[in-house]
Amino acid sequence: MSTVQGHCDPAFAGVREVFEENFAEGRELGAAVAVYAGDRKVVDLWGGVADRRSGRAWLAGTPCFGFSCTKAVTAAAALLLAERGTYEMDGPVTDWWPEFGAEGKEGATAAHLLTHQAGLPAFARPVSAEEAADPAARAGELAAQKPEWTPGEAHGYHALTYGWLAGEIVRRLSGRTVGAFAADEFARELDLWIGAPDDVIERAAKMSAARPAQGGGRQSGQGGGADSAKTADHDLLTRLAAAYTDPQSTMNRSLNNPHPGKGGYNNPVVLRAGWPSAGMLATAPAFAAFYRDLVAGRILRPETLRDAIRPRVAGPDRTLLIDSAFGLGFMRPAQSFFTPAAGRESAFGHTGAGGSIGLGDAEAGLALAYLPNLMGDMVSGDLRAYRLTGAAYASLS
Repeated sequence: MSTVQGHCDPAFAGVREVFEENFAEGRELGAAVAVYAGDRKVVDLWGGVADRRSGRAWLAGTPCFGFSCTKAVTAAAALLLAERGTYEMDGPVTDWWPEFGAEGKEGATAAHLLTHQAGLPAFARPVSAEEAADPAARAGELAAQKPEWTPGEAHGYHALTYGWLAGEIVRRLSGRTVGAFAADEFARELDLWIGAPDDVIERAAKMSAARPAQGGGRQSGQGGGADSAKTADHDLLTRLAAAYTDPQSTMNRSLNNPHPGKGGYNNPVVLRAGWPSAGMLATAPAFAAFYRDLVAGRILRPETLRDAIRPRVAGPDRTLLIDSAFGLGFMRPAQSFFTPAAGRESAFGHTGAGGSIGLGDAEAGLALAYLPNLMGDMVSGDLRAYRLTGAAYASLS
């Protein structure tokens, strides 16, 4: 009997096949995937185990941690405030955050904060999970910090600091945290939380590290899937592994500070705080519905979204050491956002370190979310998400 449950439109049977294969081949512990074609929910599947230790089953309403997929929600909140004329995207940050001009950052714009160009990819000192629960203090610390490059001169993934930079747009100009703003403005009907209550945390899936025989594949290119991943440049993979484990590297400092503390990203301190860079709990249908509403123009005006997904930076990423491409907070297809050929001109979204992904495509009318609790081994996601996304695009035709 298949471990996979839920609904799948016959036209999207390929998505179910891939999802079932991921379980059958040991790539999953528990996971959920949801797809919208226009406003029609064509895939809502889940399966496996939500908690490896207890054996608790993954249910239809099981929320899962989305890691950096959170950044897309933070971006949407900041963009909505810009659309309302609350601030100028290409105007100086100091117009609404005077303290940010310290240490040579007076030329920074809001766009720099949203496109990973602020020069603040990591905190200068170790920050605890408890300290990270105070967004005003963390934003103030970054405002006082010297940048690692002049804002606007380069881009490098701000894995965690992004949340207290882009999120400060929302906090200062709306008086609300990103989680509260999103819940009020566009996620009220969605099972999506950035700062979750205890009852949601209790029933959420528990993240688990991949064991050597399991986990998603690695990839370093935008090629044709598994074969291209297997033939990826060995030297690049070696460099990535070395940077990930080197405590002095920008990658390590960016990804691992603040440290989530005991329990990792299952730590209730982190989940209650709702880090606006990596703090979202959501069900896959709810997260796919967020992208559905973005694509349909129900969160942002279509012209706002078009401008937001226009690539502002692309090429070598100072943090990730691979090519990345960003619009205003959204990833665009690149090595860091591994996208099937059908979506390379029009897809946008964000990956999460555990293998998760949220993706929208206005031209294709597609919205997809995939949330697993067995963590992959690459910061840009893994081949589980790539295979599911490829199957979704193939099903459209």
